[in-house]
Order: sequence, then structure tokens, then C-alpha cells
Amino acid sequence: MSRYFANIYQSLSSIWVGMNITLKHLFTPAITLQYPEERWEMPERARNQLFNDIDDCIGCDQCARACPVDCIYIETEKTDDDLGLTSKGTKKCLKVLRFDIDMSLCCYCGLCTYPCPTECLVMTPNYESSVYDRTDLLYKYAKPWEYDQKSEPAPESDDVPDAEDTPDEEAKEAASAD
Repeated sequence: MSRYFANIYQSLSSIWVGMNITLKHLFTPAITLQYPEERWEMPERARNQLFNDIDDCIGCDQCARACPVDCIYIETEKTDDDLGLTSKGTKKCLKVLRFDIDMSLCCYCGLCTYPCPTECLVMTPNYESSVYDRTDLLYKYAKPWEYDQKSEPAPESDDVPDAEDTPDEEAKEAASAD
């Protein structure tokens, strides 16, 4: 008989504890964030999307070697040309022909950012990177066409078409005549 009353007491006390917690949460204000209009402030050292400042990259390949999942692809070419200096004063000796980061493979560990001597590879606070196609998560940072433009001479004025001879100008003139 005493066991019967002990069970009743235990069940009523557990109901009381549960209702007490429910009542406390009933009167606290909601902290729901209306996402598209409002965004969470990320902590200072949050590890999100990678970004490479290709103008400061010297192509040393240390970030690709440090990456545990091999999501950074770098191709360089050694040159004797003067490629300039980085923002920290480091001389560039390699042409960076390819610097791609496959964010679909990235595990956001941040290990690739630490060995970079010019600190051009950083984690950004951008955490919104959803796409419809997985190939859109391959970010290409290299600009190999800039090396070609520096080495080629400027085109002569005879080779460049006049602005009034372009098809767009002719179409605009035809539209304005109508």
C-alpha cells in the first residue's frame, strides 16, 4: 500500500517539475531570427568560406599541402619576368596559372590558412553558400590571362575598330531612326 502512494507522489512531483519548466518558458520572449532579413553575427574566428587574394599569392603550394582533404588545386609556372611584389613586400617568382578551391570537399578546418606566408588565404564570415549545382562550389581565383596581357605589346590603333563601326552602334542608330 505504501508503494502505491509513493508512486502517486513521484508521478505528481515529476508532473510539477515539468509544468514548472513549461511555465518559465511560456513567459520568456522569443528569440527567433527572421532569417532572410536578419542574419546571425558570426564570431570573430568563425571558419566559413575560404577566400584567396590572388594578387598576394606567391604560389608556394603550402596551403594545398596542409589541406587534409586536398580541396585546393594549384598550378604554377616558374618565370624570370618581374611579377611584382605582394602587399607585404614578398617578391613573386611563380605565375599562378590555377588556384581553385572546391568548397564541396572542404571540411572548414582552417588548416590551410595558417601556413600561408603572405596571409592571402583567409576564412571569410560568409556562411551562405548554397547552390543548385555542385560544380558552382568550385571557386577559381587565378587570373592567367593577366600574365598574357603583360607580356604582349599593346595593339596598334589600326587594329582596334572604331566605336561608330561596331554592330551595337549601328543597331542603336537604326533603332533611333525608326
